[in-house]
Amino acid sequence: MDNEFIDISTSLKLQLGYGIGHVLNDVCASLWFTYFLVYFKLVLEFSNVQSGTLMLVGQMVDALATPFIGYHSDHTDNFWSAKYGRRKLWHLFGTICVVTSFPFIFSECVGCSLTHRWAQMYYFAAFIVIFQIGWAAVQISHLSLIPELAQDDHTRTHLTAIRYAFTVFSNLLVYIATWIILHITGECDKKQVGPSDSWKFRHIVFIVMGVGTIASLLFHLSVKETQNARSRQVLIDAEESGAHNLFIRKPLLYQVAGVYMSTRLVVNLSQVLIPLYLHLTLGLAARALAAIPLALYIGSLTAAGFQRLAPRSFSRKINYFFGSTCAMAGFVWIYFGSDHNYKEYFIYLVALLIGFGGAVMLVTSLALTADLIGERTEASAFVYGLMSFSDKLSCGLAIALVQT
Repeated sequence: MDNEFIDISTSLKLQLGYGIGHVLNDVCASLWFTYFLVYFKLVLEFSNVQSGTLMLVGQMVDALATPFIGYHSDHTDNFWSAKYGRRKLWHLFGTICVVTSFPFIFSECVGCSLTHRWAQMYYFAAFIVIFQIGWAAVQISHLSLIPELAQDDHTRTHLTAIRYAFTVFSNLLVYIATWIILHITGECDKKQVGPSDSWKFRHIVFIVMGVGTIASLLFHLSVKETQNARSRQVLIDAEESGAHNLFIRKPLLYQVAGVYMSTRLVVNLSQVLIPLYLHLTLGLAARALAAIPLALYIGSLTAAGFQRLAPRSFSRKINYFFGSTCAMAGFVWIYFGSDHNYKEYFIYLVALLIGFGGAVMLVTSLALTADLIGERTEASAFVYGLMSFSDKLSCGLAIALVQT
């Protein structure tokens, strides 16, 4: 990076390069939140408590790792960070952890598939811990590049929207791949998911992770980050000004964290529980577990375009209120809907409402976080880590409570 902020609006290569830098995380997160409970409960036949406990372990590790990684990402200053970039160095570390651990989570226990379920939990928990540490490293390093690359609020919102657009495309990839794999069997329109479907999930993981790994490689080749004089001065200023302690003493930090945590609860819990709702409550076939989440993310894609085209006069509060109203309409409809027409047709409209509303809320809350950081980019990773801490811990506890 040059000594000044890069003009994002004139650098299409940088926009696209930055956007694809989180694709691997996004496809893994989509599989994790949408199909983790489905896979462990319906395919591996773990109990509700066992599958909920494993997800809680993952969320807690992620919650604890994010502020730790955020703090050390801000303070990384060595030979490798000077040559390669401190954010990209952590991104590379996280990518290696994700690639080497995540495929084992969606596979049967190697050499121990016949052992007791509680014994298998230790096996899966080990890979979940490695995956979540790596996922946190990629997420925090990627987010903390936003305030460093963009100076004004509108450009930061634009970059955040681009990032979320690639998140949506990543989720679409996962659901389309899932639908294709299920459709190939010719039974997805009638048969529900069961233990015989383990190999299908394994193929889905390898397909989408292959795309994600290539995207990460392109990110590292196209986005340049160098530890120049300005970056070194930022590290010195951070130590002298106590930027991290300054943020901790700000009441606004906890207000923004509350907004971000609430938003993530809406987005993540709907993504986790809707597949089980479709299977257990509505009794829909396997096809619905791909088609309806696909509709949800089509709504998210529409929201990304809406955020990009929204006039500057739209305040954060107006955007957030509009998004939360759409999401709430979808949840209320779920509470009252149960007839045949609802199951066959209206459930797709419900998914569109929830996807659109959740995406608007998420982009707005991320923009609020970037506003909070402002020009204090020396503490950006630490702030994003605190946000993610509140998000992961609350989601993990909520999911474990529901499963229990």
